[in-house]
Amino acid sequence: MARLSNQEGLANQEGLADWLPGRLAEERPVVTVIGDSILDGWWDGTIDRFCREAPAPVVQVQRRDFAPGGAANTAMNLAAMGADVRFVSLVGEDSGGHMLLDQLSSAGVDVSHVVAHAGMTTTTKFRVSSGGQVMLRLDDASKELPADGLRQMAAAVPEALRGSSAVVLCDYGAGALDGAVRDAIFDHLGPGSDVPVSSEVGSANARQDTLLVVDAHHPGRWAGLKPDLATPNAQEAAGLLETEFPGGAARCPFVEAHADQLLRASGAAAVVVTLDREGTLTIRRNDTLQKPATHRTWARPQAEKQASGAGDTFVAALTIARAAGMPLTSSVNLAQAAADVVVHRPGTSVCTTDELAKHLRGFADTALTDADLARQVDEHRRQGKRIVLTNGCFDVLHRGHTRYLNQAKQLGDVLVVALNSDSSVRKLKGPDRPVNYEADRAAVIAALSCVDHVTVFDTPTPIPLIDLLRPDVYAKGGDYTPEMLQETEAVERYGGTVTILDYVPEHSTTAVLERIRSTGEAPQT
Repeated sequence: MARLSNQEGLANQEGLADWLPGRLAEERPVVTVIGDSILDGWWDGTIDRFCREAPAPVVQVQRRDFAPGGAANTAMNLAAMGADVRFVSLVGEDSGGHMLLDQLSSAGVDVSHVVAHAGMTTTTKFRVSSGGQVMLRLDDASKELPADGLRQMAAAVPEALRGSSAVVLCDYGAGALDGAVRDAIFDHLGPGSDVPVSSEVGSANARQDTLLVVDAHHPGRWAGLKPDLATPNAQEAAGLLETEFPGGAARCPFVEAHADQLLRASGAAAVVVTLDREGTLTIRRNDTLQKPATHRTWARPQAEKQASGAGDTFVAALTIARAAGMPLTSSVNLAQAAADVVVHRPGTSVCTTDELAKHLRGFADTALTDADLARQVDEHRRQGKRIVLTNGCFDVLHRGHTRYLNQAKQLGDVLVVALNSDSSVRKLKGPDRPVNYEADRAAVIAALSCVDHVTVFDTPTPIPLIDLLRPDVYAKGGDYTPEMLQETEAVERYGGTVTILDYVPEHSTTAVLERIRSTGEAPQT
């Protein structure tokens, strides 16, 4: 996708591209993170024997790693992606506190608002592992945080907030956001009165347009602030609803069915529920539709990795993208990509601007040949996965495309997108199309979390590809019926299913291009 001008590029950015992380870093938004600090320890070694006094393995430690965790990890990720980060927290005057502050400072995080108190222990979590398996976790923390330390932390809040583009509240229930700190946050971040809530912007009158993101074990504690975003995981969302979540694939439909309740309970303009291996579901208020709008992302998980803190990376990327003015759906997509980077690493880590750009660049040469794609599909089928195939030009990516592709993904386990080649697009759409060449279109589509594989076909219809792959479901978007499609006979011949998905004419590529030609502007999203 061609890079747009600085003025319009981020506000209208629908797809992901490798230049985006660098562009966000150029914005350098000021972000204040307030919350519970944790020092994550990762001790790894070998096991050759059991101890004599108990049936327990002896781990001969060979490596000790420490990294900022909790709110400190969110701050580290924000700094790694280019934000100007101020950190407000409470640590002990101990070795853990010194190590935590040293690592934060070395990463460029402003720790001048962090209070070091002699009367507390810095929360430290030691994970002992061997052979890729965590054997034991030891937690060392104060049972209660000192009240005078919280008062000092509260006094640091106003200065830390001054001039901030965004504020992230990382409330993990360890006590740093209790007492005087909580009072100071409500005093300085309380919502304006009689402010209409927009599905994209949220309410921020009294906050002077400062984006407020709540990442909390109990998001309902902060509902009175009317945050712009709340980011509960499945367990935290279940707590908001005071119920239990179903397991597996049933969780997303459950969240969508309870969207109104989640928005009310969190007080947020938008709620992004993170579902670990199943990606995320975003729900936001939409007065036009008279019901919450939703957006799904899909994770690319890695089996058996000792990753920790991917949720912090997600929140950091989401925050910097929204603070820089990107649309909510694009920001969530970018955050999912950043989380995918760190979830493939052991330990607690951060996603840098360069790493995120490299990850997105990896989709650039992603279109598979028919033979390679067939091998991939055969492997998925051996694993018992349901294959969905769809096709189209996907020239200028827009919200109608992303909604359609997310719907297609939900019909099975693996989504294959077949793109019309440049020559076939010209035959279908005319000599001035495509706007974007097939390699660029393939890279943008592959970067969507809902898409598993991309290929390019040059035949009049995708029937040869259907005969090769024999997908369980062939999905098509538009004002068709199965009887109108040439592909239906080929699909039904081997027992497959044809499914027609939503048609969104006002979001068609043709409509987008006509708007640009007539007004010189891209339609607002």
